[in-house]
Amino acid sequence: MANDHYDVIVIGAGPAGYVAAIRCTQLGLKTACIDNWTDPEGNASPGGTCLNVGCIPSKALLESSALFAQAQNDLGQHGISVGSPKMSIKTMQARKDAVVGKLTSGIGQLFKANKITFFHGKGRVLPERQVAVMDLNSGKISDTLVGKNIIIATGSTPVELPGFKFDHKNILDSADTLALKSAPKHLLIVGAGVIGLELGSVWARLGAKVTILEAMDTLLPMVDGQVAREAARHFKKQGLEIILGAKVSAYKSNQSGLTVDYEFKGETRQIKADKLAVMVGRRANLDGVLAPDCVIETTPQGQIVVNEFCQTSTSGVWAIGDVVRGPMLAHKGSEEGVLVAESIAARKTYALDLQCIPSVIYTHPEIAWIGQTEAELKEANIEFAKGQFPFAASGRAQASGHTDGMIKVLSDKKTDRILGVHMIGEHTSELLAEAVFAMQYRGTAEDLGRTIHSHPSLSETLKEAALNVHKEAIHKMN
Repeated sequence: MANDHYDVIVIGAGPAGYVAAIRCTQLGLKTACIDNWTDPEGNASPGGTCLNVGCIPSKALLESSALFAQAQNDLGQHGISVGSPKMSIKTMQARKDAVVGKLTSGIGQLFKANKITFFHGKGRVLPERQVAVMDLNSGKISDTLVGKNIIIATGSTPVELPGFKFDHKNILDSADTLALKSAPKHLLIVGAGVIGLELGSVWARLGAKVTILEAMDTLLPMVDGQVAREAARHFKKQGLEIILGAKVSAYKSNQSGLTVDYEFKGETRQIKADKLAVMVGRRANLDGVLAPDCVIETTPQGQIVVNEFCQTSTSGVWAIGDVVRGPMLAHKGSEEGVLVAESIAARKTYALDLQCIPSVIYTHPEIAWIGQTEAELKEANIEFAKGQFPFAASGRAQASGHTDGMIKVLSDKKTDRILGVHMIGEHTSELLAEAVFAMQYRGTAEDLGRTIHSHPSLSETLKEAALNVHKEAIHKMN
């Protein structure tokens, strides 16, 4: 297959890459996709970090552990007695693996149905729009492809802290933490970001003592301050110990576990743990992707420089997903994949509005948001109005027994255009979609408030929060 020619060659089959490849073939473009993910049996496993060791397996574990916690603590109020529930972590992990396997094999079937030529190997961009397919065992070139267009979608990889090299036994990355076969007595996590909080929640529910060390002095600084403070209260109640302003400096390991040194308020402290999971962010995965004589501009942070349509500095070469600017989120990468495919096919398209990308933390309660926070609006000197409504005043929330949290709507003081929506509570990952739609189409708080919502539903909480922007909420004092 040497020197095969394609309209589009996609490097990476994660949420950005596989969506781009499928959309390209839908638009009549001859497409190849190269991906190096491999399952434990050595087979190709398309889907990238998200499907293999990220979004999907973490949500599977969150769901299983949440049901276990519910059986332990919450069913009694419904009149349900289950005795003392027991958790089989082996069964839980097997279910997670089955979910992952079903979805990754599904992508393989989609590739066949869409007649995408798939290569299981590592892609490397060469000059003159050529791509080498590197054999995963030998590291040698097995195929050389030529494309009118190349899309780089190689995702990201966990950041390692100096002095804390992943050994995948005691010093864990997120994938290791997802695959634990038993709950550690004491799990120490470095980083109170999205991944640290989600996986910390999983293992705390399953019996581990979980301590999270966060170098920043503020919990979840990207989240609305009021939401972050409420989240902190819930995490504390759930047994998560979060120490802010704590910077790890060194560790020692022995047969009984780890002793970790960290700096806190000018002094060095120590903490003992069985496992240490480092979750301090991710970096663009471009290792070996760009040949030395391939001229593609990158940033000092190691991401590829692109314009608003994801074009790189080299004509015909595009980049999407975690390797470019913007939040490292699967749905953002997928939309960029569609954008690039339609640009290549000369379809009318529009640049993504980075302010309209939703974010979710799948803890309990869930945290979801879009747009600007109060702090960001104040810093930008934008006059805004706000309205909020608690789930405790929702009939559906009361009936379900999940009344924690609230929804906040921020709108422009002059135009009433929605500038941000911030939520904490049950199923807010689903409720946020309506806010995304409203913001995407430049909707106002009045638009949301005048939209009829089914009753009883949690979505009424968003309607009431929008009404409260103008002090017109029905089911709370304005």
